Amino acid sequence: MRKIDRYIVRTVAASIMMVLVVVLSLDLIFGFIGEIEELRADYQMIEALMYVIVTLPRRIYDYLPLGAFIGSLIGLGVLANNSELVVIRAAGVSVRRIVWAAMKPAIVVVIIGLLLGEYVAPFTERIAQSQKAVAMGGEDRVATSRGVWHRENNVFMHFNAVQPGGVLHGITLYSFTPNNWLETITYAARGLYQGDFWLLEDVEVTTLTDNRSIKSSEKTRQWQTGLSPDLLGVLTVKSDNLSISGLYTYVQYLEQQGLNSSNYAMSFWKKVLRPLTTASLVLVAISFVFGPLRAVTMGFRVFTGIIVGLVFKFMQDLLGPSSLVFGFDPVFATLIPIGVCALAGALLLRRAA
Repeated sequence: MRKIDRYIVRTVAASIMMVLVVVLSLDLIFGFIGEIEELRADYQMIEALMYVIVTLPRRIYDYLPLGAFIGSLIGLGVLANNSELVVIRAAGVSVRRIVWAAMKPAIVVVIIGLLLGEYVAPFTERIAQSQKAVAMGGEDRVATSRGVWHRENNVFMHFNAVQPGGVLHGITLYSFTPNNWLETITYAARGLYQGDFWLLEDVEVTTLTDNRSIKSSEKTRQWQTGLSPDLLGVLTVKSDNLSISGLYTYVQYLEQQGLNSSNYAMSFWKKVLRPLTTASLVLVAISFVFGPLRAVTMGFRVFTGIIVGLVFKFMQDLLGPSSLVFGFDPVFATLIPIGVCALAGALLLRRAA
């Protein structure tokens, strides 16, 4: 029996690896093509290639659930096409034991995903985004859609580039009065974190009055703010690419500032419940092989896997914004697709048993 278990594990694991290699190769190629379209300033071909390479851990993390799902579908499908599942069942191996053997590679995928998502991907993503921002004009004086926007009380901030270790480039601070009138605009070429404050360099301050604007310059200036390098590191990365601990910390910070934290709370619950997401998708894949996809071609199985994966993603993408609009807890927006997949998989397996 143990040999049968190991054989199922090897077959499913090899299929998962094959799917990940194929999907990641395509993603890297298309990602590099996309970066070529953004070449400018010091951001040239070599920098674009390095950006794609450094973001590889994040790309692996993103595709792990899909790889586990389609890989399980293909691996068990190969066993079904060769009538090996029939022989295994005839040898007295229960469906439950086959399911457990097929789940073992998925458990490894979940563990790898947790480690990547918590310790590797956020760090490398932060480095990649900061290097790209600096190369594309970190000290530009104009605040554009690139870079990072943030608000603290009545001050709106824009940073062209945020580097790990507490270095800011192209800092613009817009200070408003309690009546929402623009009062001052402060620009600094660079900012260095000094432990409990930021030291701004090459500062230009524009003060707006009723009739005119007054400009002044300073070599350096101290800037007191609640933003630390850790919190700024959170801002440079998309919420879905942050670690669980980073998301939790930033949600607490936003709530202390009286700002809306729903988007980051949604990403937090997606990360926390990601192991259940992977497990439910693999359960559906296993149930398909024992049920409606037992005697179809491999191409049809892959096609079905892609369709189911897209439907699952669309459900999460639809329910996520819906939770923000209608005000229900983001955890339910994450749990509903997982529950639907798990229920469908359990019902199909029960019929096959």
